Amino acid sequence: MTLNHGVRHLGIIMDGNRRWAKRRGLPTLAGHRRGYEIFKKVGEWCLDRGIEILTVYAFSTENWNRSKKEVDYLLRLLTLALLKEIDGLHRKNIRISVIGRVHGLPKRLQQHIVRAMDLTKHNTRGTLQLAVNYGGRAEIVDAMKKIYRTAKDVSKITERSVSEALYTAHQPEPDLIIRTSGEQRLSGFLAWQGAYSELLFIDKHWPDFTARDLDDALDEFSRRQRRFGE
Repeated sequence: MTLNHGVRHLGIIMDGNRRWAKRRGLPTLAGHRRGYEIFKKVGEWCLDRGIEILTVYAFSTENWNRSKKEVDYLLRLLTLALLKEIDGLHRKNIRISVIGRVHGLPKRLQQHIVRAMDLTKHNTRGTLQLAVNYGGRAEIVDAMKKIYRTAKDVSKITERSVSEALYTAHQPEPDLIIRTSGEQRLSGFLAWQGAYSELLFIDKHWPDFTARDLDDALDEFSRRQRRFGE
């Protein structure tokens, strides 16, 4: 277990559920079920390693383009996760945050999101943050609109004001972003916040991700010398 890694905020793009299932001759939905089980474990692993915030890309604004069957299943899985896991997470003193265009989600899922965030808002052990109906460009557009509504003055648009208008206002920016399944791009994940994040791309599909993979990533991060435009 790696503890002296320096990662306060970890972002993960959980990629490869469908490819994992296809390789095994299983239906796509089986890959998502397995990915959900791994996600639950990773949350525990991060807590054990002292990571304060874990942000995962759960459902992007582009995911609506998938088949209706798959989209419906993913949204049901998110709803079920909030319904089944929230009380246990609350007992563990975990705060739940959901970022993205929540208003565009099904009403039942919106209700569970509101309940989860309200129930856990004072918890302090760590934050589990789900990016749902999320896109980095959409977030920046929403931040610009928010600033305009309150300021209506171009001089008020600064890096600080944009950061404070994002879904993640007042959070530390991600130190490390991991993407599984071999793809080497961020696909809009934390586009503003991740400008100086360290990036790590792993060939394994998400359902095969292990505690050892997490420790290896944290060890790799601890060996890097971070530079902020220097």
